Order: sequence, then C-alpha cells, then structure tokens
Amino acid sequence: MSKLLEVKDLAVRFALPKPSFFAEQPYLEAVRQVSFSLEKGRALGIVGESGSGKTTTAMAAIRLVQASGGQVLFEGDDLLQLDDAAMRQRRRDVQLIFQDPYSSLNPRARVVDIVREPMDLMEIGDMASRTARVRELFELVGLRPDQLNLFPHQFSGGQRQRISIARALTTNPKLLVCDEPVSALDVAIQAQILNLLARLKAELGLSYLFISHDLGVVRHLCDDVAVMYLGKIVEQGPRDALFEDPKHPYTQALLSAAPSLTGRKAQGYVRPAKLLGDPPSPLNPPKGCAFADRCPLVAAVCRD
Repeated sequence: MSKLLEVKDLAVRFALPKPSFFAEQPYLEAVRQVSFSLEKGRALGIVGESGSGKTTTAMAAIRLVQASGGQVLFEGDDLLQLDDAAMRQRRRDVQLIFQDPYSSLNPRARVVDIVREPMDLMEIGDMASRTARVRELFELVGLRPDQLNLFPHQFSGGQRQRISIARALTTNPKLLVCDEPVSALDVAIQAQILNLLARLKAELGLSYLFISHDLGVVRHLCDDVAVMYLGKIVEQGPRDALFEDPKHPYTQALLSAAPSLTGRKAQGYVRPAKLLGDPPSPLNPPKGCAFADRCPLVAAVCRD
C-alpha cells in the first residue's frame, strides 16, 4: 500500500512571556521530533495522556497549528512549504471532525447551510449540485432529508456529530483528522458513531488520523497505534501487536489502567509497577527518555 501521509521530525513549540526584559525567550516544547506515516485506507490512532501533545501533533500536521520544524508529506507534497493558494486546494483532501459536537456547529445556521459551507468556501460545483450533495451525505450518515432545515439545537449530541461528519465529507477528502470525536457523547452513542466511521472508511476508502485518550475506542477503529508521552512518540506499531505485547513501560501502564480493556486483563495481563511522580515540565524536557524518572525499568542509557 502507498503512503498517504508521512510526518518527519515534526516539532511545535510555543513562545511564553519573558520573565524579564533581558531574559532569554522561554518556549514550551509541545511536540518534539515526531515521525510517523499513514497508508491509504488505514486508520492511525494517536493516544496518550492529556498534555502529551497528540492533538497539537495532528493540528500541526494539517497546518492548523504552526510547526517549528519538520516535514509533513501528503501524497509527496510538503504541506508545511505550500503557499496559501496551494494549501487552500489541499484543504479539499484533508478535513477535520472536531471533539465537541455542540460548539463546533454554528447555532444560528440551518444544518443544510452548515454542511454545504465547505463547498461554498471552496467554490465546488453550483448551488444545485451542492444541495444535492448535502442531501446525499445526510442519508449516508443516517440522517433524514426532512431535517435539513432544522437548527443544531434541535438535534441530539450523536446527531450533531453525524452532521459534523457529513460536513467533513462534502469535499470528498482522502484524510479525515478525528480529534476525539466521541469523547463528548454517551457510551451507546459512541458505538453508533464509531460504527459509522468504520463503515465510511470501508465504503469510501478514507484514511483516518484518530486522536483519542480512550484505548478501547482506538482498538475498535484503528489499524495502527502511536503512543505519545511529553511530546514524543514512545511506541508505535500495528494495533494487535501493540495491544497484545506492548514493549514500552508507559504503554504497559496505559493499557493496564484502561477500564475499557477489562477483557484483556481477564486473560492474565499483570499490572506493572505503580508509576510514581509527575511528568517532567515541557519547558525543560529531559535529554533522554522523558519517562525515565517514572519508569520501573529505567536504566542508565534511558537518561541519555
């Protein structure tokens, strides 16, 4: 299979206020030389604790957050080097599903206008073809055409997320970036949305960059998994290999603490030693493995 997205040494840092006029500019190192690739038709899950940098990594890869270094090759084109006009064209191929289905939809607009908006902005087709496309997508995501002229507040949370998915599909994208798309939904609704995403991936040949802290969700939908800690990927690999035989102690700790993976624990998985301490500060990340001070298996080489 060919690579759709290849990220090489991606870095993101944010400037912080100076403590004094003559002091050096401090930076928060949010993403530190992250590399991964995504093949066409597959889903890559990026997991980690809050603050690990997984969302910032995804947003930087599609240029919604400014990267401070690295390359993001999308079908061979470095997105970080494209001018505004070229990137605008690439936006058709890369769309985003937001985390919160309540705040990501304009409450004053009818959903037909919300879903059609990307086509309006990118001047795809005429008004008649755009409206026909909206109707088609409504049926595809499990909504009724007679709901087109309703407002977002007239829908449930799950229905709003279906509207968000329909909006993301209007431009026939090749890559969908899903930023914790089910974390704000009830468990029963989560399953419906995940099954919808899995069906769309199979039917439309979509690729997903899926951000989540829920390992059970990632195991259900993703083909490959990358685990992040303090702005770096500490382990990545095929889903089954990573879940059944995790190598990094941080990955082992994440899996053992996941309430949605109780079946795996019942098969004899032993919880590793309790993790002590807090993650180091991203203002001054350590030289070696960022997990070294909390790791029960730390060795001298880890600190280098």
